Amino acid sequence: MPPATPFRHFLVVSDFDQTLSFNDSGQVLSELIGAGSFQQKVDGLERTNLVQQGAELAYLIRHDPEFRGVRREHLEETGRRVRLRSNIPALIDLMSRGLDGCGFSFFVISAAPREVIQSALEGIVSAEHIFGTEFDYDQDSGEVRSILRVPAGYGKVAVVEELEARLGVTPDRTIYIGDGSSDVHVMLHVNNRDGFTIAVSENTQLARIAKRTVLSDDAFAVMVPIFEQVLGWKSSDIRSVFESNGLTLQLWEKARTDRVTVGQAPSSSDLEPAVTGQADSTPERTAIGG
Repeated sequence: MPPATPFRHFLVVSDFDQTLSFNDSGQVLSELIGAGSFQQKVDGLERTNLVQQGAELAYLIRHDPEFRGVRREHLEETGRRVRLRSNIPALIDLMSRGLDGCGFSFFVISAAPREVIQSALEGIVSAEHIFGTEFDYDQDSGEVRSILRVPAGYGKVAVVEELEARLGVTPDRTIYIGDGSSDVHVMLHVNNRDGFTIAVSENTQLARIAKRTVLSDDAFAVMVPIFEQVLGWKSSDIRSVFESNGLTLQLWEKARTDRVTVGQAPSSSDLEPAVTGQADSTPERTAIGG
């Protein structure tokens, strides 16, 4: 009898702004409180190298006159206004249940304020699995008195290592998902220790670093490269898992970047004959329809 396949436990870490959401939470907050020129202020901070990339909003909340009036309730309302990508609950449910021989621990690490992320993902991701910027508030005025922690740049690396140690996950089983320049340090760190990195945007810096790039409006799409490259599954098995989760992999246009469209699976009464896509003749690109 062949030996049993050992159980594999993966740490899956995701950024928040424009990775699980379509919005930048700083822009949403600035619109909520009526502050102007948010992006220009962020660009100015980037040019001066005054703060780490990703930590600009925390700096503005603490030091900019237009943002000094921000209170906890403003951050929570911002989270409720953030537009999330589709099927995050389905993604988290799959991670929680795991697969045959595989388990996943999912965490969010972002420089966005923790209150924003918790509010946006309430009922989907537990607060204990969310790491964001933490503020100390004045008890009388409610104003932000100081910044306790900002998981940006190398700060994300520290949290990833902390989680690996806590969960007993080896670095080669860490998967990081991000979208922008603030994810460069942590992606390089994960790659250097044989982990797996996924970009969900066409950011030019990440394109040279991430092992795979997936462009989709659907959060569940990040499972495509995980199934294929990390777990070694065939495309037919990947489509089956999507269907078992009530989804259908409508389009998988595979080149250096995976462009994935995910839709709701039809009910049994609405099923139509399947249409099989034709493979592109070029070796770098494969189109799969389903």
